[in-house]
Amino acid sequence: MKEYDLFIPLYHNDGSEIEPAKLLRLEDQLLGEFNGLTVFPQPNRGYWRMGGVTYRDEIIIYRVVTPNRRAARRFLRQLKEELKRDLKQEEILIIERDVETL
Repeated sequence: MKEYDLFIPLYHNDGSEIEPAKLLRLEDQLLGEFNGLTVFPQPNRGYWRMGGVTYRDEIIIYRVVTPNRRAARRFLRQLKEELKRDLKQEEILIIERDVETL
């Protein structure tokens, strides 16, 4: 079983808020593909350094779980490119981990 966390920014790089409709559309896409979804709606801060500059983002996390790694990776790679374009981001962090269910 695989678990995926998508770290989604709440603001565009220019500081304007990501439109709520875009986040709802993402939820619909994930629910449609994985038949389940957990949203951690509380804002989280992410920090990273690049080229000697420290950046900060406010993000929310979307989590999905699936037994089908190959299909999930194919879907999430395509979704990641769509999100980068739609949210005007250089990168979207998606983490994959092994999980077991009881």
